[in-house]
Formats: sequence, C-alpha cells, structure tokens
Amino acid sequence: MFRQSDVNKLVTVFGGSGFLGRHVVRALAKRGYRIRAAVRRPDLAGHLQPLGRVGQIHAVQANLRYPASVEAAVRDADAVVNLVGVLFQRGKQRFDDVHARGAETVAQVAARLNVPLVHVSALGADETSPSLYARSKAAGERLVLAAKPDTVIFRPSIIFGPEDSFFNRFASMARISPVLPLIGGGGTRFQPIFAGDVALAVAEAVDGKAKPGTVYELGGPEIRSFKELMQYMLAEIGRRRALLPVPFLVAEIMATFTGLLPKPPLTADQVALLKRDNVVSEEARREGRILAGLGIEPVSLEVVAPSYLWRYRKTGQFGNRLA
Repeated sequence: MFRQSDVNKLVTVFGGSGFLGRHVVRALAKRGYRIRAAVRRPDLAGHLQPLGRVGQIHAVQANLRYPASVEAAVRDADAVVNLVGVLFQRGKQRFDDVHARGAETVAQVAARLNVPLVHVSALGADETSPSLYARSKAAGERLVLAAKPDTVIFRPSIIFGPEDSFFNRFASMARISPVLPLIGGGGTRFQPIFAGDVALAVAEAVDGKAKPGTVYELGGPEIRSFKELMQYMLAEIGRRRALLPVPFLVAEIMATFTGLLPKPPLTADQVALLKRDNVVSEEARREGRILAGLGIEPVSLEVVAPSYLWRYRKTGQFGNRLA
C-alpha cells in the first residue's frame, strides 16, 4: 500500500456513508488522503463533507450488484476499502448478495486494476455457523482471498459508537418497555470495540502497516456477557428494568414475528448468531493478529458510551446514573 506521507493518494471506500464508514472516512481524512465514498445514494452522503477539507471527500454512486459501477468507483484509486454489510435481509439486500458475491466483485475489480484492498468482515464469520449472516461473511472472506490473496481482512466484534445499532436499540427499548429480554439467558460473550478503533485499524492497513493476506480479529479491552452489557447500559441511562431470560427456542418464535417489521429489533438469524460467543480467538492473540499487532490500544466502553447514551436518561445529560 502507500505511506502516510503520500497525502494526495485517493482511497475508494465502499459503504463510506454508514455507521462505521463515517469513522473510516474521518480517520483517512485526518491522514490527508482524498476519499471517494462509493455509496448507493450519494445524495444522502452529505454528512461526510465536514469530516475533511473542502474537496477532500467526494461521494459517487456504486452498487455491488453492478460490476461496472464498482469498476468506475475504483478506477484511478490507490487503495480500496470495503465496508458494505447488512444486519438483516430485505428485498434485494440479501446476505449472500452483499457479503459474499458483492465482496467478491470488489475484490475482482481491485485485482484487475492492481489496487490494494482492505475488507471488513465480522468476528464469528464461519461457514459452519447456524447464522446465515456469519456464513455469508465467511463465504465473502473466502471469495475475496481467492480473487485477491493479498487482501487485509478485519473481523471486528460488536461495534459501539454514537450511531451503533446495539446499545441505541436496547436503550430505546428501555424507554418504553419494563422488561428487556436476555436471549439464551444472556450468557453469550462479546468483546465490544469502538468504531473509531476499527477505523484506525483500517487506516493503518491503508498506510501499509498490516500484513497482506492476513485476517485480523478486532476486539475491545474487555469481554462481557450479553447480560452484563444490558446491566451496564441500564445503569448508564438511569433506568431500572427487569432482565428476563428468554430460551433460544422461545426467542426464535418471537423473532418470526418481530423479523417482519421494517426495522426488526430481532430476527431469527440474529438469535442463531447469539448461540456462539463473539470474542477474539487465542490463536489470533498468539499470532498478533489483533489491534495490538497494529500498535493500537483499544478504547474501553466506559470512555465512549456515556457520550451518547445520556440521551436516553429521563433528564438527559444532567441526569444521574443508577448506582
């Protein structure tokens, strides 16, 4: 890839307007790179402009289902980052189409144009997983490496930050519901990682500081169970709610109905995903395929979460947290 000092280099970021995307764009902009945000709706990517200098960030239309649009977005770029992903399936947005075939398209174009590629997958990606999401992520990794073996792949655990879909979702539920469900009893373990740390890892890879053809597993400084995360969130927003253990079978039945909503709070596939822990493997630790291997010290949940969870307190940022 190229050095941090090469400030006029252009990086194409697929999915640059999303939750993680805006953090990646900000990290790259701070290093002086020009950024081409390749998104389906450029007209909705105006929020990226203030993250850099005038003219530094430009949004273009691209859709992973159309290789010609992908190639147009990559043309003349010095590096490519693929962040595109979906949390649930709707219409043409299917896991296999986005995570597997879409990722393969980006890798094939990057290989053909001889452009370095950074691909963001997910911790827990496994083609034997009970979750279609996890299987499609693993299939995407396999197809990407087959098309472009020197791709750097990042597998982050659950990502938190101001616009996350985890803590914001459950904090919103806690506003109106006296009970929060603990799927599978709440014992599933996570290693939450700050979106800004994932963005730093991507920027380091673009700088050429990651080992080509390597899969990095990214997690925060602490491992916590689903129940512990719910307890922390409730204490932070100052709300007392009952935590009700829900067996996986019951959760699957519930999810058949909630999964039909436009923005489902829970899907059957997410229930399946919760059946396995989501933490960095010992093998990745031993081999240095973690944040520390890139010289990054992860930020803890307590440092970042209060800066955005205060909005769910009854009295806002001036309210007291529960002891």
